[in-house]
Amino acid sequence: MKIAVYSGSFDPLHTGHLAIMERLTGVGRFDRVYLVISPQNPFKESEKALSAEKRYRDAVAAVARHPELRVDVLDIELHMPQPSYTIRTLDELQRREPGNTFTLVIGADNLPNLLHWREAERLLSQYGVAVFPRKGVSADYQRRKLMRVCKDYPPERRFKIRLFHVPEVDVSSTEIREALERGEDVSNLLM
Repeated sequence: MKIAVYSGSFDPLHTGHLAIMERLTGVGRFDRVYLVISPQNPFKESEKALSAEKRYRDAVAAVARHPELRVDVLDIELHMPQPSYTIRTLDELQRREPGNTFTLVIGADNLPNLLHWREAERLLSQYGVAVFPRKGVSADYQRRKLMRVCKDYPPERRFKIRLFHVPEVDVSSTEIREALERGEDVSNLLM
């Protein structure tokens, strides 16, 4: 099976995440999506993130409200040694499910710094990434820039970067958390 690994804090899951999962499981794309709850994004303040266990339970409940999706919520990173590196998660999934192929799902805003990730070149050549648009970032430009890095690589080491086009949903988890703190109703934005 072709599995899309969509990892993040999902604090909380919202309609933008839903649009991406719907696109991933569309005709001929991926057989399933593994929504992987990350214990703590190193680029976010820990006191603002909900506990990982609560985010996991909330994600399970949100996905259950959308039975049309072919999505499994995983807590694999909550049980792995920290720090949680994406390449380790992908390797563990591959070890557990050797018959499946895995592709990491990221936003275009991650492309400029992707080569700074642990074992980024192996991640890009062995697993590859499915990239979704993010406001203010040219995914196509960033993809071309990354592809120049591997132009002389042998074919088995070339980067696999697939761009997906979905209508941008102008919502972020941070904005939702801030609105909730102000006592605003955001139910129409939640998944």
